[in-house]
Amino acid sequence: MTRSDVVVLGAGIVGVSVALHLQQRGRSVTLLDRRAPGEETSLGNAGLIERASVVPYSFPRELAVLARYAMNHNIDAHYDPLFAPKVAPWLFRFWYHSAPERLARISAEMLPLIENSLEEHRALIQASGLGHLMREVGWIEVYRKEASLEDGVKEAKDLYAPHGLRYDVLDAAALKAREPALSDVVVGGIHWLDPASILDPSALVKGYAALFETRGGRIVTGDARSLEAAPGGWRFATSDGPGEADQAVVALGPWSDDVFSDLGYQFPLAVKRGYHMHYGTTGGAVLNHTLLDVDKGFLLATMARGVRLTTGVEFADRDAPPSPIQLDRAEPAARELLPLGDRLDSEPWLGRRPCLPDMKPVIGRAPRHDNLWFAFGHNHHGLTLGPVTGRLLAEVMAGETPFTDPAPYGAGRF
Repeated sequence: MTRSDVVVLGAGIVGVSVALHLQQRGRSVTLLDRRAPGEETSLGNAGLIERASVVPYSFPRELAVLARYAMNHNIDAHYDPLFAPKVAPWLFRFWYHSAPERLARISAEMLPLIENSLEEHRALIQASGLGHLMREVGWIEVYRKEASLEDGVKEAKDLYAPHGLRYDVLDAAALKAREPALSDVVVGGIHWLDPASILDPSALVKGYAALFETRGGRIVTGDARSLEAAPGGWRFATSDGPGEADQAVVALGPWSDDVFSDLGYQFPLAVKRGYHMHYGTTGGAVLNHTLLDVDKGFLLATMARGVRLTTGVEFADRDAPPSPIQLDRAEPAARELLPLGDRLDSEPWLGRRPCLPDMKPVIGRAPRHDNLWFAFGHNHHGLTLGPVTGRLLAEVMAGETPFTDPAPYGAGRF
């Protein structure tokens, strides 16, 4: 039987980052997952280290917008009617926390994580030799309507500029200069200059995991649901036999409830599903930046495999079969924007974003177990916040003075 100081459950970007930061503090760490690192939620995101996202994605409050979503004809959001009654209480809590005064407080509480996100990635990228995967060119919101562009510029000025974030407002000609392959359906854009983009998010996580192994960490295959209390800590099953650890960290993203519910915890964890597909381009077209089509609600990003089209949010049961609706709606609009070629994947990828209604992750000690810790619920920003989450949790677990107050992310708030 192998014993370590800590077992980290989940080998996505959050779990791998937690493992690395604990290792840096002298802990022996076992990283356990049913699959190889970076092959679940961390595989299919937009690839952005979103340094500019100082205001979380919130629930819309305008009646006209709510009515439009209720019709269920949108690209950026879709819901399974049969699932709607189940998710309705969660959506009400999401709406409650999205009130302007509450959203302002949540934004302030999330700011220390967002502000340090890029620097924490840079440190791990340098240590892992993965600089070829990161492009520090920002990303661009593109608009098809003048009124939408005006609203976006006002929001940038009022909400984001006070945080020192850099951006360029682009008219149609300036946008065309930065993205020559774009069609004339767009009237302008906002280029956010601070974020970075990753050409292969899964490869990034695998590279971080390789660094963890090089430094002596142990990665094992196993079912996290096998975790059970044992004398002096925890016991778990792996393909190599049983293992034990003094402490355990639950970093399983949308599958975290498979473990914490059996341990007596109830968190309002919901899943926002999403899809991606890769495409070639025609006529030698090149996409220089990640693009968010604000008026249609989808994202295009240059990846190692091709141009990745990432859909918005689907509310459906976590384990329900994939639905073609969002991608079928988004693809024609994307082809209006950029000369996309053939699909490069045999089928769309389905991912699951773990979300809590107050738009903050759970990072910290479990209230009823001194040797159990949580790191999950990062909403749309798991890639962005993985390394900074790892640092914060490791500092708390090691008894260090954390770089920011961890209280806003505590499990006790639920």
